[in-house]
Amino acid sequence: MSWKWEYAFGAEAAARTAPAAFLGAVERKADELVRAAEALHVHGRAHGEADPKGGDIIVPGGMFTYQVVVRSERVYVVQITYLGF
Repeated sequence: MSWKWEYAFGAEAAARTAPAAFLGAVERKADELVRAAEALHVHGRAHGEADPKGGDIIVPGGMFTYQVVVRSERVYVVQITYLGF
């Protein structure tokens, strides 16, 4: 398995109605998070500690909240908030 990101929970439903430019910004940042997590957690499937704390990232037009699950080699976008700025 290799590292990937995906929408989780209600973020997937919210993504259906968000503008394409905003979603593009979210996806680019999520790709960066995946590369960082992959570099930091080289042996992700064998990870035996607690998962790192997630966070919020501001992108043009709004923000999103993410969580890294190391043993699954996933970065989950758990909430997106489009503010239109």
